[in-house]
Amino acid sequence: MNNFILNTTYNFIKKNTHYTEYELLKIRYGLEGIYLTISKVLIILLIGIIFKYLDTVIITLLFFNFLRFFAFGVHAKNSWQCLITSILQFNILPFLLLKITIKLPLIIIISIFAITSFLLFAPSDTEKRPLTNKNKRIIRKICSLILGVLFFVIAIYFDKLRVPILSSLIIESIVINPLCYKLLGVKYNNYKNS
Repeated sequence: MNNFILNTTYNFIKKNTHYTEYELLKIRYGLEGIYLTISKVLIILLIGIIFKYLDTVIITLLFFNFLRFFAFGVHAKNSWQCLITSILQFNILPFLLLKITIKLPLIIIISIFAITSFLLFAPSDTEKRPLTNKNKRIIRKICSLILGVLFFVIAIYFDKLRVPILSSLIIESIVINPLCYKLLGVKYNNYKNS
């Protein structure tokens, strides 16, 4: 299915445009990325529908992406690794948190863990997207810290948002950690090598 959709789209673009081979390679790479992202998100949403917590999954994805925009984080080496880790992050973690009673001490512990992680590790760049500009790294770190504190406050006052917020804080804290990079076999602090 993957190859059929990609090849059909790619061949249509190739026949109906005047792009160079290099530009077509970039387009194909982009099409693969779009296809993989859409496929992954559909699987994650389908699991949320099956287990009847789709709203939690969607809100977790939204909060996580706000954090990810500033704090960055590791990318899996291949699509299967990405799919498995995404299911663990966006389906299993929120599902488990929905099964426990979350009181203020747990909110505080998770928030302190996340904010400390943001202070120590954010932003965590990737090999394909090293963040070489020192000022941008500082701004992203500050924004990550501000969002961490803001999410903490929201989690205290809004029960319905508590699980998605805590899930997103935990996930982002993990994906920016150097141990996660090492576990996935990916280089850390890529801005130093650029």
